[in-house]
Amino acid sequence: MHITDTLDGGGAERMAVNMVNHLPRDRYRISLCTTRRDGVLADLVKPDVERLRLGRTGRFDLQAIFRLRKFIAARNIRLLHAHNTSLFVALAAAALPPYPAVIWHNHTGRHALEDKSLRIYRLVARRISRVITVNQALAEWTERRLGVPSIRIRYIPNFVSEAAVSQPIELPGAPGKRIICVANIHPDKDHLTLFRAMKLVVEKIPDAYLLLAGEARNTDYLKTVTAEMVRLGLVKNVSLLGQQKNIPQILSACDIGVMSSVSEGLPMALLEYGMAGLPAVVTEVGQCAEVLDSGSAGILVPPAEPDLLTGALIALLESEKLRRELGEKLRQRVRRLYSADTVIAEVCRMYEEGLNPVSPQPRNDMEQ
Repeated sequence: MHITDTLDGGGAERMAVNMVNHLPRDRYRISLCTTRRDGVLADLVKPDVERLRLGRTGRFDLQAIFRLRKFIAARNIRLLHAHNTSLFVALAAAALPPYPAVIWHNHTGRHALEDKSLRIYRLVARRISRVITVNQALAEWTERRLGVPSIRIRYIPNFVSEAAVSQPIELPGAPGKRIICVANIHPDKDHLTLFRAMKLVVEKIPDAYLLLAGEARNTDYLKTVTAEMVRLGLVKNVSLLGQQKNIPQILSACDIGVMSSVSEGLPMALLEYGMAGLPAVVTEVGQCAEVLDSGSAGILVPPAEPDLLTGALIALLESEKLRRELGEKLRQRVRRLYSADTVIAEVCRMYEEGLNPVSPQPRNDMEQ
């Protein structure tokens, strides 16, 4: 059973859906639990995945925990794969018969940079069977700061599948000038730097157009972002699309993928840019440099540097040839290293370790 708090359009949620859809049915019976609510991704879950919706209303919802435990016992579920903070619900349910193993899938990059949540994670770390992290720094942080033995931790990258785009989509902006940023409106994504870069881009290329696809749960930050957009005079060059489930269709109508984050794990959006054949400009955080082959398959810039981000975007907007070359390099790299088959095989090995902890298989890290 995979457990996630919601099925909103974030990278962790998209990864949970990808996994339940691609795990081999001849080896596992698959179910998916949302602890709080569904979201825009719910319709993308395959019909053969059994669903449980807890509708948890608070942090300590005992009724929801017992509903989950009853579901687990009735189906003899032996392993819980908990994404991000759904870990705590999973551990509470696993404390009761039939005592399933718990794998924690940590998608965030922030814990590698700050320790504000350290105490609560240290308290539960010994009850976690295995930990999957989405970048190597986070794997090292988990061992060093949580005390989880390295043999129980593995960096396993996200993956993305090719999606058929049935029909074109109407988007603002002119073909050849559309820049897309797929990221929730959150301080970690640093849209303010992106807007400041976009202001300079528009001064050079007036018809450049930025599209933002992502949820805005942080209303204060959304107000800050929209105020900055107005202050910089970008209202005619930027559109906020909100949460979207048809990301491949949107990407097919865009020309450049961008991310201006100050912190990342391994962003699903970057893999999606690659699978869509978009050239990417991203900040050098998390595993972004690895995905872009240290800059050979895309353009890396330091975080919080609008001038350098501006130069990279202008270079791509002014050269269709460069866009094609970098887009194809990234597509081939994503297909080779971040495909479903490659990553799911590694996840299955970790499942077997979690289910048979007495004799774990030797570590077999994926090609970097």
